[in-house]
Amino acid sequence: MMEVGDYTFLFALGMIFAFMDSFGIGANDVSNSFGSAVGSGALNLKQAVLIASVCEFLGAFLMGSSTADTIKGGLIDVNLFSDQPELLMLAMVCSLVGSSSWVLFASSRGLPVSTTHSIVGAITGAGIAGFGFGAVKWAGVGKIVLSWLISPLIAGAVTAAIFVFTRWLILQHQNSLKRGLTALPFYFGVTIFINVFYIIFKGSPGLSLSSLPIGAIIGISFGIALVIFLWSHFFLKVYLCRKLEEDEPLKWYHSFYVRAVSTRTRAPENIEELSSKEKAFNDSGIEADGHANSDLVALDDVKPPNMFQRLFQKIKNTLFAGLNQDITKNSEAVEDIHSTSTKYDSKTEQLFCTLQVLTACFMSFAHGSNDVANAIGPLTTIYYVWTHANADVANAPVPAWVLAYGGIAIDIGLLTFGYRVMATLGNNITFMSPSRGFSVSLGTSLTVLTCSKLGLPVSSTHCITGSTTAVGLSSGGGFKSINWKILGLIASSWVFTLPAAGAVSGLLFALIINSPHKM
Repeated sequence: MMEVGDYTFLFALGMIFAFMDSFGIGANDVSNSFGSAVGSGALNLKQAVLIASVCEFLGAFLMGSSTADTIKGGLIDVNLFSDQPELLMLAMVCSLVGSSSWVLFASSRGLPVSTTHSIVGAITGAGIAGFGFGAVKWAGVGKIVLSWLISPLIAGAVTAAIFVFTRWLILQHQNSLKRGLTALPFYFGVTIFINVFYIIFKGSPGLSLSSLPIGAIIGISFGIALVIFLWSHFFLKVYLCRKLEEDEPLKWYHSFYVRAVSTRTRAPENIEELSSKEKAFNDSGIEADGHANSDLVALDDVKPPNMFQRLFQKIKNTLFAGLNQDITKNSEAVEDIHSTSTKYDSKTEQLFCTLQVLTACFMSFAHGSNDVANAIGPLTTIYYVWTHANADVANAPVPAWVLAYGGIAIDIGLLTFGYRVMATLGNNITFMSPSRGFSVSLGTSLTVLTCSKLGLPVSSTHCITGSTTAVGLSSGGGFKSINWKILGLIASSWVFTLPAAGAVSGLLFALIINSPHKM
């Protein structure tokens, strides 16, 4: 009979592989939210990683799930482990091994996969290995398979409708910038309403906001959206008009009090003056008046870095290598695909940058509050069994340190490895611009919210892939605007997610429980 504190080595292994699984979520799932923002140029890679890291961690830590939904969708019965709760610990460790292995492999290839489906497949594999096929509730697995079709199709239809409407209303007109400025406050109001409604209605189990009456949720969302609408109409619209139409050199913070900012003109650069300054120096560092340039002379006194400085620089370059990648650089084949898409006025496209970033932030925050907590569910189960010596984990609370631990691991994964999936969803499938990226983000949010509440199985990864494809098909080039090769690889990775993670987990669990034991 298991005692409290037994099998500490399983808890230690659980910590290691839970970190790896959360690392994989950061490298794969989290990158989904900001891939289109980077691909469209609304954000650079460093900005996207920084914003996503903050949003994901806050979502996971402040609004993470209060219960460990470890056996996602009731796939296996934990009562099967009641006589030997240590086997449940072992099953969760094996599940983390299987899930993390597959997610990290997919991330290394830049393939967006559902990390939730990965852990579900891993847990299912362990259940089959331990208790046979009868231990699995196959209806839950059937819903997941169904989501491979439902998620991308519904999200694609919603996203295409948003983009086609935006193109008809704004983008395709000669005076697109003027029309865009007029419509911008309404876009902001609707976007804020949808995303606030999403956070309250679905994405905040830790604060129990979803228990509010539907009328109260709508009222709160509408109130916040109205405030943003008024600010957009009376301040942001004026700010963008002066910045884009009149080319005033305004800073971003001027948007909050732009009516109090006096008219500014951009100082023209005097090319002749700049040229004369450049000619005032020669290669030896001597100025035109014959004196040595102190800045150039100082370079001669720079000492080479010592061993510790070189080591520190090497570690720094390794840790932050993911931030220095150029994911906007495309191959010739991808550029040919992009060339088939219709390009619109660049100033009009800039109107959608803030909207796209805003929607991506909400998506990332909501993702942190939901999927991240579920992903660290196996670690919570392991910890609960280790500290209570029983398998009654149905309502096991998630400790704050576990949420923080998972959030940190996710941020590290995003920081070091997230650029690969961002590159796939940002550029490699189809041409991405701010208006297209905004449509993708909003369409995905709408689909996940609506379908989840209707009980339809959806995956945010599948939704955003379907949305990206739909935008490409609506971009003017039809089927020629889509990179079908990379899309086929992504679809194949979805099919292999459940069996691959399940096979690793199940084989490992079966090997251990059926191995000879020392008597």
